[in-house]
Amino acid sequence: MFPRLVIDLDKLRHNAEALCTLARERGISDLAFVTKVFCADWEMVRVLTETPCRFLADSRIENLMRCEGLGKERLLLRLPMPSQAEDVVRHAEISLNSERATLRALSAAAKRLGRIHRVVLMIDLGDLREGIFYENTELILRTAREIENDSHLELFGTAFNVTCYGSVLPTAENVGNFLAITRKLEAAIGRKLPFVSGGNSSSIPLLLSGKMPAGINNLRLGEALVLGRETAYGEDIPEMYQDAVVLEAEVVEVQTKPSYPVGEIGVNAFGEKANYTDIGRRCRAIAAIGRQDTDAGGLTPLTPGVTVVGASSDHLILDVTESVEPVTVGSILRFTMDYGALLRGFTSPYVERTYR
Repeated sequence: MFPRLVIDLDKLRHNAEALCTLARERGISDLAFVTKVFCADWEMVRVLTETPCRFLADSRIENLMRCEGLGKERLLLRLPMPSQAEDVVRHAEISLNSERATLRALSAAAKRLGRIHRVVLMIDLGDLREGIFYENTELILRTAREIENDSHLELFGTAFNVTCYGSVLPTAENVGNFLAITRKLEAAIGRKLPFVSGGNSSSIPLLLSGKMPAGINNLRLGEALVLGRETAYGEDIPEMYQDAVVLEAEVVEVQTKPSYPVGEIGVNAFGEKANYTDIGRRCRAIAAIGRQDTDAGGLTPLTPGVTVVGASSDHLILDVTESVEPVTVGSILRFTMDYGALLRGFTSPYVERTYR
C-alpha cells in the first residue's frame, strides 16, 4: 500500500550504535534517543533497546507509554502540563521542568502514587523556548532548593535546549555558562548532579570538533539518530546513514501542461499567495500524497531529474520532464526527507509503514 515509509532497521541500528560510540569516545556517558519524530514506532524502539543508550525520550506521554517495561529510563521532553501530572509520574521516570507550580503538581501526584519523580531543571541560554532564563540565577537556585527539599521529587540534573526555536547555536561559551550555573546549583544543594545534558542534535558539531566543554554527560538525539544529520548547520554526520527511512509514493497522473497557471490568480487552498515561474510546457506527474501526509518542501526525490513543484492536501506535483527514468501512471517514486517531512509522515494515519 502507498504512500508508505520504508524503514531500514539495520541502518537505524548502525546510526544508533555509531552515536553511542562517538559520545563515549568524547566523554558523554549517557545518551537519550528521542522517539518523537517516529511516534515511538514499536519496531524502531525495539532496535534502540538493544543499543547502549540509557534513556528513551519523547515529548508525548502517549509515546512514552508504549516504551514501558523495555529496560530504558523514560524522559519526558516537553514541559509537563499540570493537568497531566499523574500520567507523567506514572509513565516517565524523569521530566524536564521550569515552573514551580508544575513541580508542586508533580509532587502531589508522586505522593498519591507512592513514588519519587526525578526532575531535570531547564535553563534557557537565550534560544527563548523553555527554561528559566540563565541570567535569573536567584530563581534557578530557589527552584533547585525547592525540588531538593521535596520528599517526592528528586533533582536529577540540569539541561538546556537551543536551535529549535531561536536558532541559537551551542558554543563553547554558552555551554560553558550553562556548566557554571550548574556548578553554582550543585554548591547550593551540596551534591553533584548525575545528569548534565548538553542539548540536542545541534551539539554534534561541538562534539566532533572536540570543543564540547568537560562536564556534559548527556545529549538528547533525534534527528541525528534517524536522519544521520546534525541540526546546527544541517550537515551529514560522517559514517552515518541519511536514508534509514525513505518515503515511497505512487504516481496517479502524468500530463504535459503549462508551468504557469491559466486565469486570474488568487490564494490557494491554504490561503497562501503562491509565486509561479513560467518555464514553458513541462511533463508533470502527480503522486498520491500531500500536505496532510508530509511536508512537500522537505522531500528530495531519489530519481535524478525529478523535482518537487508543490503540493495540495492530497496531491504532490512533480516535474518529471528531465527524469533519467520513465515516470508513468503507477510508477513508485522514492524520496528522502528532512525532519519536518519525516515527522508529518509518521504522524499521518494515511501513510503506511514497512520494515527491512
